[in-house]
Amino acid sequence: METDLEKSALLLKAAGLSLAYGSRTILEGVDLAVRSGEFWFLLGVNGTGKSTLLRAILGLLRPRRGTLWRDPERAEKKSIGFVPQRCDLNPALPTTVREFISMGFVGIQAEKKEEAERMKWALARVGLEGKGDWSYGSLSGGQRQRTLLARALVRRPRLLILDEPTNGLDLPAEDAFLQFLADLNREEKMALLFVTHHLTLAARYATHIALLHHGRAQTGPAREILIPENLVQAYGVEAKVSWEPVPSVTIERSAKGARHD
Repeated sequence: METDLEKSALLLKAAGLSLAYGSRTILEGVDLAVRSGEFWFLLGVNGTGKSTLLRAILGLLRPRRGTLWRDPERAEKKSIGFVPQRCDLNPALPTTVREFISMGFVGIQAEKKEEAERMKWALARVGLEGKGDWSYGSLSGGQRQRTLLARALVRRPRLLILDEPTNGLDLPAEDAFLQFLADLNREEKMALLFVTHHLTLAARYATHIALLHHGRAQTGPAREILIPENLVQAYGVEAKVSWEPVPSVTIERSAKGARHD
């Protein structure tokens, strides 16, 4: 039974959730509970329903069955931040970093002074302080991802969703971005839901994991979900999971007779 503290920290809860497009069921029986300060990783091969689950959480897809509850104060639409994989702008329309980030204010009622304070905080938080007047098109891949993050942060979300945001980044930029997110998660007590294919990133940073495969979701603490038996079922590979001294996942070979999606 949940304590009052646990209930107050609950941002998002799915129970027996079934998601579908028309007559095609994508996910069935999903149970999920996301609380403040947790760092969730959403894992699974292509086509297992990661994007479908994100659409439901963002309020873009109605469940077929089951319930999907969001805290009405801290996880309503305006309190959720979303960072897509990328956002390409037309180079014929010069846009500054500040102008790009200001798009995050859409749907939020805030005074100009408050918007300015949020902008200043977001720029500083992602390490782009003093770069508001730079051209968005002149930024490196890592800086663009930080700008996308700042666009979500000006909403001051309690739940931040990131859809494969490190795709296309080199290893140093990827590591720096994840370390930044870990700091944000710890210092702001913000709940994060991070979609990726990188199992080792999940081992290093996740507090909790949702592993999707064959229309189902295994959810729970990272060390309970990220185990060899589950990886065989989800990915069709035999893997070694190590937690010390540095968490890592090493793919050893394809499992005999395993299904590959």
